[in-house]
Parts: sequence; C-alpha cells; structure tokens
Amino acid sequence: MYPFDYSRVSDTEEALAAGRRGGRYIAGGTTLVDLMRETVERPETVVDISGLPLDEVTATERGGLRIGALVTMSKAAAHPKVRTLFPVVSQALELSASAQLRNMATIGGNIMQRTRCTYFRDVTANCNKRDPGSGCAAREGYNRSHAILGTSDACVATHPSDVAVAFAALEAQVHVLGADGQRQIPFADFLLRPGSTPNREQALVSGELITAVEIPALPRPLGSGYLKVRDRQSYEFALTSAAVALHVRGGVIREAKVAAGGVGTVPWKLPAVEQHLLGERPSPSLWAAAAAKAADGARPLAHNRFKTDLLKRTVERQLRIVGGTK
Repeated sequence: MYPFDYSRVSDTEEALAAGRRGGRYIAGGTTLVDLMRETVERPETVVDISGLPLDEVTATERGGLRIGALVTMSKAAAHPKVRTLFPVVSQALELSASAQLRNMATIGGNIMQRTRCTYFRDVTANCNKRDPGSGCAAREGYNRSHAILGTSDACVATHPSDVAVAFAALEAQVHVLGADGQRQIPFADFLLRPGSTPNREQALVSGELITAVEIPALPRPLGSGYLKVRDRQSYEFALTSAAVALHVRGGVIREAKVAAGGVGTVPWKLPAVEQHLLGERPSPSLWAAAAAKAADGARPLAHNRFKTDLLKRTVERQLRIVGGTK
C-alpha cells in the first residue's frame, strides 16, 4: 500500500474543503481499502466522513424515501419503511454481501464501488478504466463475467452493485453537495457508460459529496422484488439479476419498473420490457413476451454468450414472482 495522509472531518463544509484539495472520501472503506491494498487506487489523502450526519432514512412528503449516504447497508435493508414500501431495495441489499460487510458498507459507498473485473484489479494487465489508453485485456481474455450491454471498444466491465439495480429500476435521484451547493442527479445519469472514457464512472464534479439517495413516491399498491442469479448461493456477484416493481389496479398493469444487473456496464434499465407490460393484464404469456425484449442490443463476448438467454429467463421469472402468476 502506498503512503497516504488521513484526516477525519466533522461537518460537510470541512469535508468539501478537503475534497476540493483532492482528498478521497471514505466511510466504511469496504471497497477503497481493498483497492489501495492492491495498488489500484493510490490516493494521497483519505478523508474519513463517517462522522457526518448523513445516516438517517426518512419519508418524503409525497411518500417516497430518502436514504442518507452513510446509512449502512444492513440498516437500510432492515428499516421498516424500506422493507414495507420498497422490498426490492431491502432484498438487493441482503443479497449483496455478508452480514459483516453490510454492517460496514454504506449506501453512498455502494453505488460508488468500482468494477470487480479481474483485469481492472490486476495492475499488470491492460485496463483503460485503471490506465486510460492502455487497452482492455478483457475483450480478448476470459470474459465470462463481463457485460453484454452498454459496452464499448474501451471497456466491457460490469458494475457490481445490486442495490444500484434497484435504484435504477425505481428511478431514484442521487443528492450531492458541492462548491456550488446542492443538486440532484437522476440515477440513470449518475453512473456513466464507458464509451471512450471508462475511467470516468460517475457524473460527479471533483470534490462533490453524496448526501442521500431518494426513491420517488410510486403508486400503491406496489409489488416489488429482486432476483439474483449467481454461480453459488453464498455471497457472489451476479451473473444476471432483475429488479422489478409493478403497480396493478383493476387487473391491469398501470406502472412497470424493470432493470437488470450483472449484464451491463451500468445497472441496465429495460424500457422495452416496461412498455410491453403497461396496460396489459398479468399472465404467463405476457411475462414471457416482455422478457424476450430484455436482451435487446446485447453484444456478447466469447465466453458470456449464455448471458443473453439467462437474462431473459431471469427477468421472466422475476416478473412471474412479483406479478403473482405462475
């Protein structure tokens, strides 16, 4: 691990000042510390923000939820309002990692975590995300776990977060604080596709601090859930996953929110699936027809072609579970 300076801040102004000077924010440290050990990340200054008052879950006036950036994964998953209003979020969190990690890791850190691509974490391998312009070893290497959606010639790495898939499906907003004050970023715009600049992963200005993730109010009743398909039942990153939320009234689907994980360079919203569901009556044939659109635009690699069909089956199964038909 390379030498670094450490400071602990007690308020947001102090944190922002340290961030503007190039400091890297750290809370639970479950991602950044690992990357520093592997010398993938080499920050000169680490700024501990764990003492900031950003650790509450609150209901919004319209019936949504605001989850503070420093709320731990375990606290968010267990919160009664999260479990009642948006079980897709609590399920995604509980399927993400071991209890020990969930007790440390925060919501803000989770959505900021970097890819688990083995080539990114191997400093001897070419990786445009880690070393812009060096190439992408995964494209011609072993790429079974890599993305089939949103890829570019520069990068094919997947985003690892489970709860980010739920946030993408629910069309959450990320609240950030910076030198110019507060702003909100739609979750669809927060995490960036690689394009030609895979090293730029979030739509943050240097020094900005995430303060919360807000889930908007959605019509009730709302059924939702998260399904994760992986190589083993123990904690593992997704091969495919599906976050689904459905509002059914009068026997007709009035609202549909669907996103996939494990297959995209960012959590992958599925608008074609959503549109196919709206105004229709739940049925097994509807789930199958909608899920058939889940892999539209996929560009599989040599070792992950199976993900195309697996994604469709994952989405169909979760539509059946949430929609209540067999």
